[in-house]
Amino acid sequence: MADSSSGCSGSGSVSLKSDSRIENLILASKSLKLSLDKSKSVGLALEKAGPRLDEIRVRLPWLESAVRPIRAEKDALVAVGGHINRAVGPAAAVLKVFDAVHGLEKSLLSDPRIDLPGYLSVLKRLEEALRFLGDNCGLAIQWLDDIVEYLEDNSVADQVYLKNLKKELESLKGSQNGDLDGGLLDAALDKLENEFRLLLTENSVPLPMLSDSLGDQACIAPSPLPVSVVHKLQAILGRLRANDRLDKCVSIYVEVRSSNVRASLQALNLDYLEISVSEFNDVQSIEVYIAQWGKHLEFAVKHLFEAEYKLCNDVFERLGRDVWMGCFSKIAAQAGILAFLQFGKTVTESKKDPIKLLKLLDIFASLNKLRLDFNRLFGGDACVEIQNLTRELIKSVIDGAAEIFWELLVQVELQRPNPPPPDGSVPRLVSFITDYCNKLLGDDYKPILTQVLIIHRSWKRQSFQERLLVNEILNILKAVELNLETWIKAYDDPMLSNFFAMNNHWHLFKHLKGTKLGDLLGDSWLKEHEQYKDYYSTIFLRDSWGKLPGHLSREGLILFSGGRATARDLVKKRLKKFNEVFDEMFSKQSGWIMVERDLREKTCQLIVQAVVPVYRSYMQNYGPLVEQDNSSNKYAKYTVQKLEEMLLCLYRPKPARHGSMKIPQLSGKYGNGMPDLRRTASAVV
Repeated sequence: MADSSSGCSGSGSVSLKSDSRIENLILASKSLKLSLDKSKSVGLALEKAGPRLDEIRVRLPWLESAVRPIRAEKDALVAVGGHINRAVGPAAAVLKVFDAVHGLEKSLLSDPRIDLPGYLSVLKRLEEALRFLGDNCGLAIQWLDDIVEYLEDNSVADQVYLKNLKKELESLKGSQNGDLDGGLLDAALDKLENEFRLLLTENSVPLPMLSDSLGDQACIAPSPLPVSVVHKLQAILGRLRANDRLDKCVSIYVEVRSSNVRASLQALNLDYLEISVSEFNDVQSIEVYIAQWGKHLEFAVKHLFEAEYKLCNDVFERLGRDVWMGCFSKIAAQAGILAFLQFGKTVTESKKDPIKLLKLLDIFASLNKLRLDFNRLFGGDACVEIQNLTRELIKSVIDGAAEIFWELLVQVELQRPNPPPPDGSVPRLVSFITDYCNKLLGDDYKPILTQVLIIHRSWKRQSFQERLLVNEILNILKAVELNLETWIKAYDDPMLSNFFAMNNHWHLFKHLKGTKLGDLLGDSWLKEHEQYKDYYSTIFLRDSWGKLPGHLSREGLILFSGGRATARDLVKKRLKKFNEVFDEMFSKQSGWIMVERDLREKTCQLIVQAVVPVYRSYMQNYGPLVEQDNSSNKYAKYTVQKLEEMLLCLYRPKPARHGSMKIPQLSGKYGNGMPDLRRTASAVV
């Protein structure tokens, strides 16, 4: 029993072990299957995670930089917060203003004309923003600099990151010096300058006028620009001045306004202002220009420059007197005031001539009339060039006028040795001096000449009394009288001498009676010359034409004692002699000149009365004796009517030689006028 039980137990033990192995295999199989499934899943997951790993690999440097502060010292991490807080405030404010500046761009790049006040307001906001940026951008950059420096010193940030920060900060520092707005301010200011020019150009209209009338037809308003335009110009100037653009504005203003003044003056035909000294033929050749010069200068000063003076004050008054006076000075100079003054200076530099004295006095009168205007308009420091040229002109005018006046007596005396005119007429010197001295004593010139002489003598520290002027003119007339006495004696022909004396004494009497000079000389002086005229007229007629009727003697003809043939021969002989003497006298005296019509007509009438009645009677009584003769034309050469016509035509001025009644030029020969003052020892070269 025992053997069988032990055998059974052994067999059961083997069976249990086999079962256990099978279970383990089954479990291992399941585990392996699960592992395979997991491997597949992991493989799929790894396949999907490849791109993400690449992304992580790219971000690792950034992650390393980001976690660097975690690895920094605790104290450094605590302190960096304070640095950041100090920089964030200014930086945020600066960024906010930058955004505001960008928001103004559209408005400032538009046309200012659409809404000028609005445009100026926006521009002012831009200026304020740029001032803020200028004041605070540097502070913000400084704080940011401190942060970068702190991060770098304490290794709180990555080096690449710090390098990029430093690059951006350097860029900000560069823009801080001027380009904070990207050029927006300059663009806006350029637009304002253009608007300033347009406002001036569109409202600057040349003054319409007629060149031959400078009187009441030219009427200018107190300001040549509308008030609204002036206000706009002032507003623009305010902004441009605030941005250092004032000089450009002044330049634009001067250019436009001076051009407008020149356009206004163009109608006056001022080409004569460019005449040079070398182009002067003589003073008379530009006499008409000198008269125009005074009118044109007065018009330019009292109307055009006066208006510009007021307008400059209106537009630039807020900027100070120096600014607007400097602006006006440039306008006046560029518009033509210097050309006016230079023309006057050119006249003073031309050849000295007695007629030039009157022209210099005309120039002085024009300048003196405008003296207060010149002092007011051009009296400032900005007008130094105009002042200097004006002073030079006045000095040249006064010196030249005084010099010519005080040398007139010498010039008259220098003519004395010259021969008298061969035609017995009034020398041009005599007619010139009588008319000239009357003008100098007239109401138009005497006050001016007196003022000129007073100033000239004051420069030499010499006193002046009005009697000096009067005495000098009287001495000039006395010199003329002495010249006449000398010339009367200079003729070889007594008849021509008497004719010349009669001519000139009558000229002095006629042209000085009732004049200022005649009043100074007195009635007795005038009466004396009238009597001299009568005296020489009587002698002239007696010794010339008065002898002609004596050749028509009736002696031997009354009784016809010798018969008709004898009477005919006597008549022929006497008519032949009469004709010969008449022809000789008529031929000679046909070249003599008597300019004064009244004297000429009276003298011719006296000659006719002395000759024609005797000739008529003689021809009526004895003409028939020769008229029947074949050669009657040799003896009855003139009809009574023809003879009278010939005598009445005597002494008439020849158009070619005496038609011009202009005042003579200075020349070297008396017959052509007075000598050139430059040729005398007393002249100033």
